[in-house]
Amino acid sequence: MEIINYTEEHRIFRDTLRKYLEKEVIPYVEEWEEAGITPKSAWKKLGEQGFLCMDIPEEYGGLGADFLYSVIMAEEMTRTNHSGLCTALHSDIVVPYISAFGSEELKHKYLPGCVSGDIIAAVAMTEPNTGSDLAAIKTTAVEDGDDVIINGQKTFISNGINCGVVVVAAKDPEVKSPYAAVDLYVVEDGTPGFEKGKQIKKIGWHSQDTAELYFTDCRVPKKNRLGAKGTGFLHLMEKLQQERLMCAIGAVAAAEYMLEITIDYCKERTAFGKPISKFQNSQFKIVEMATDVKLGRTFMDKLIVEHMEGKNVVIDVSMAKYWTTDMACRVADECVQLHGGYGYCEEYPIARAWRDIRVTRIFAGTNEIMKQIAARFMGL
Repeated sequence: MEIINYTEEHRIFRDTLRKYLEKEVIPYVEEWEEAGITPKSAWKKLGEQGFLCMDIPEEYGGLGADFLYSVIMAEEMTRTNHSGLCTALHSDIVVPYISAFGSEELKHKYLPGCVSGDIIAAVAMTEPNTGSDLAAIKTTAVEDGDDVIINGQKTFISNGINCGVVVVAAKDPEVKSPYAAVDLYVVEDGTPGFEKGKQIKKIGWHSQDTAELYFTDCRVPKKNRLGAKGTGFLHLMEKLQQERLMCAIGAVAAAEYMLEITIDYCKERTAFGKPISKFQNSQFKIVEMATDVKLGRTFMDKLIVEHMEGKNVVIDVSMAKYWTTDMACRVADECVQLHGGYGYCEEYPIARAWRDIRVTRIFAGTNEIMKQIAARFMGL
C-alpha cells in the first residue's frame, strides 16, 4: 500500500509538468549553467503556467492547492538536473513567511507577484560569521518613527541577484534576549540602502544566483514586519520544519534520478564483452543504493503525510534532512564510480548531479546541527 494517496488530478499535474519541463526548461539548462544565472523570463513562464506558489489562496492569485502539488513540483524540478529554477525555495520556503505572517496589506501587495513570477523571493538569514545559529545574527533593525533602519550583511543568499523581495532576519539591539530580539522584514529590491553584492562562485549550483546582500541605513516601513514584534525567531523555527522537509524531498528525488541514469548507463556500457550491469560488483552496488533510496522514500513519504496533517515532526524532519542528504551524497559518489572516467566528464549528467548534491548537507542547517536538534528533543 502506498503511503501517499495521490489523486488522478495529482497524476495529471505531474504529467503536464514533466512535459512542460522537457520542452521549456531542460533544453536551456546548459545555457543557464554557463551564464551562472537563470533568466527572470523562465520564472515568469512558470508563473504563467500556474506552477509557482500553488498553495496560495485564490484571493491572492493562487490556486489554493494542497501540499502534494509542491511535492510533485520539487521532485520534477530535481529531475531537470539543475538548480537555477529553485522553485521550492521561492514557493515553499520563502513565500510562506509572507502568506502566514504578513498583514493583509502585505499579502495583497506581494503574493500575486510571487504567484505570477513577476516577483522572485529570497530569504536572508545567514551572515558571514553566523550560519545555523540564528540567534547570533548581527544585522540590526532600529525603530525610527514609522520605519525601521536595517544595517548588516547577509551571505549565501539563494535567488540573491534575481530577487524582487527578500525576507530579512534582523535584531533589535535594545532587546536583551537574543531570541525575542529577532524580527522578519520584507525588503523590496530597489529600496535605498539595500544593495546586492557579488554573485558567489560555487563548486555546484552554477545556474543558481547565490549572492551577498548589504543593508546600509536601509529604511523599511514597520508595516513590512512579518508578525508581531519579537516573534521573528519563533516564525523561523515554525517554518524550518517545511524547509527541511523540502530538502529531504529534493534529496530523495535526486538519489532516485541518479540511480535511474546510472542503471541505464550500466546496461548500455560494456566491459570485457558484457554490460557493466552483469558484473556482480555493479549489481551489489546498485542493489545497495536502491535499498537506501527506498528507505529514504518511505521515511520521507510518511513525513509528508504527517506534515499535511499538521503534526509537529521537528525531530523526525531533522533526522530525515540529515539522513536523506547523506544518503544522496553516498549514492552520487557510487554512481560516479560506476560511470568510470565518464562520470567525471561534464557531458554526462551524473557529473553535475554529483557536484550539486553536496551542498544539501550544509544548507537549511548543517547535518551536524540536525543531529544536535534531534538530540536536544530526545533529552540527551
